[in-house]
Amino acid sequence: MIKYSFIVPVKKINEYIRESIPKILKINRDDYEIIIFPDESSSETWTKTKQVATGPGGPAMKRSLAIKEAQGEVLIFIDDDAYPNIDFLKKLDAEFADQEIVAVGGPAITPKHNSFQQKVSGAVFLSPLSGGCPERYVPIGEKRFVDDWPSVNLSVRKNVFEMVGGFDSNYWPGEDTLFCLELIKKTGKKILYLPEALVYHHRREGFWRHMKQVGAYGLHRGHFARKFPKTSRRFKYFLPSLFLVYIVVGLIVSLQIEWLLWPYIAGLFIYVLALIKAFFDIRKHEKRSVAFVALPYIFGTHIAYGSNFIKGLFKKQIKISLR
Repeated sequence: MIKYSFIVPVKKINEYIRESIPKILKINRDDYEIIIFPDESSSETWTKTKQVATGPGGPAMKRSLAIKEAQGEVLIFIDDDAYPNIDFLKKLDAEFADQEIVAVGGPAITPKHNSFQQKVSGAVFLSPLSGGCPERYVPIGEKRFVDDWPSVNLSVRKNVFEMVGGFDSNYWPGEDTLFCLELIKKTGKKILYLPEALVYHHRREGFWRHMKQVGAYGLHRGHFARKFPKTSRRFKYFLPSLFLVYIVVGLIVSLQIEWLLWPYIAGLFIYVLALIKAFFDIRKHEKRSVAFVALPYIFGTHIAYGSNFIKGLFKKQIKISLR
């Protein structure tokens, strides 16, 4: 029987932890442990759970301590504001029974009890228009191998994690992208995408918190496109920046050269059609009102991500973002 270790980094014990740990414990099995890595431990206790105080540090540093602290054969990396579906370990059992499988990633979907604004934030990612990876946020398609997966729902064999050297603590976000690169380089294997391995992940509440999050993603992806091009220098990651340049430069040029105004407007009309398509993509999973409000969020996402992606392209170094 495989033993698992849930690895949960957090600054301090918070309301998310108080929700997520009891939900993990609903998995009625004896073959797992939960390790929480706060800056300072608290007096709160849960069964099968221990706290390991780390002092101030980012999620990458905290997760890498699993090499020393975890007893499980498989490390399950999950955020403090996320929790697994009740059959999560059962889904992993079937895959990790195959010794050729070194890592498994699954979707992180928005909980039904999230607020309207949180659902809108999550809905943004349900269309390819806003990021190109909706399978990370809703179960889509068949299981397959991928080369990059976020650490909100990433399970890795401990011996492989140790061989790779854990996460690069110089980065957050983005440490998971670098880890996946190193995993592929050192093992010659990829991550299995398993749509049935579900976790529920709380979303950012409010327009500006959402933009701050996607802006951080854009900054790191732009930096990685220059420094770690193998999985980050892909055309889809450049699209928001190209759209931003089109809006700004196109407007300036079309106002100076009159005959270019109509082609510029035609381009914006095509974008509006793409937003309509995104509305129907989101409607497959969310209510009409959520899908409708998500449309300006998608536009804002393109601007925030695109502008920060350009900044990241030209930054020689970026500071780690601590929560």
